[in-house]
Amino acid sequence: MTIASIDIGTNTVLLLIADIDPVTRRIIPLINEYRMPRIGQGTKQTGRISQERLKLLYDVLNEYQSIINGCNCDKVILTGTNAFRMAHNTAEIKDDLKKIFNFDLNVITGEDEAEYAYFGAISDLEDQSFSMVIDIGGSSTEIIFGEELKVIFKKSLQIGSVSATEQYIKNAPPTRVELENFSADIKRLFATFDKIIIPKKVIAIAGTATTLACMKLGLKMFEEKKVEKSRITIEDMIDIIGKLSSLTASEILDRYGTVMKGREDIIFAGAFILNQFMEYFGIDNLIVSTRGIRYGAIVKYLDSSIKD
Repeated sequence: MTIASIDIGTNTVLLLIADIDPVTRRIIPLINEYRMPRIGQGTKQTGRISQERLKLLYDVLNEYQSIINGCNCDKVILTGTNAFRMAHNTAEIKDDLKKIFNFDLNVITGEDEAEYAYFGAISDLEDQSFSMVIDIGGSSTEIIFGEELKVIFKKSLQIGSVSATEQYIKNAPPTRVELENFSADIKRLFATFDKIIIPKKVIAIAGTATTLACMKLGLKMFEEKKVEKSRITIEDMIDIIGKLSSLTASEILDRYGTVMKGREDIIFAGAFILNQFMEYFGIDNLIVSTRGIRYGAIVKYLDSSIKD
């Protein structure tokens, strides 16, 4: 069985085409693509996904549909996250996606998003014992704690790399006052967690984590095999924050290359959230995974198919 899974986030639109092992239900990736139309830009302020951003989204989906058709996929899964939860025009967009592409958009809740992220992150781990997953998205951050396919705790926080940049970081490089305000609000959100539940194994997924892994590894272009299961330490994060906090967006792009394209103006906010997370909970190092919601959507689909 071949499945296409598209994850439409606030910042990125990710396509996974994978074969499913009929015996083990293992997800075997064939194609991974990502584009950055940033559909959630300005949505928090206006309450709508703009026509300009929708045009970019539809261009990406048109490209993805051609790839999907060429792979003769048996199933297409389309998952929408926080930008669609915030936007007042989501119902109209869902109708358009059905008419134009014959795609059924599943807009998931923040708690479901956390669950999808967790299932995706652990989908290729041999040891699926107690794990915590952090998914820093464009407008929300999901934190999940579980063991194997049992989610014990999950929470969606309304802060992400795009929304935090729009709300807190008005200058590049950021000012001391901006960072103090940003840090105080992040800590207030983290204070709702019980520190006791933080396990030794922490996995970071999504674009912020994978881009920071590329920075650490000295990669100017994304290389999935090198990034997957690489590690980032708290010392790495302190070094990265120090470097990013002294640069403008254009300087970040010039220094770190293509891997930053489309993310150069928001990577600092994402990195700051991750650094604060590690410091607040005393996490010395974490594993970076290139898997996430698009993988988790397949896990959920397979699970529901068995139940049916």
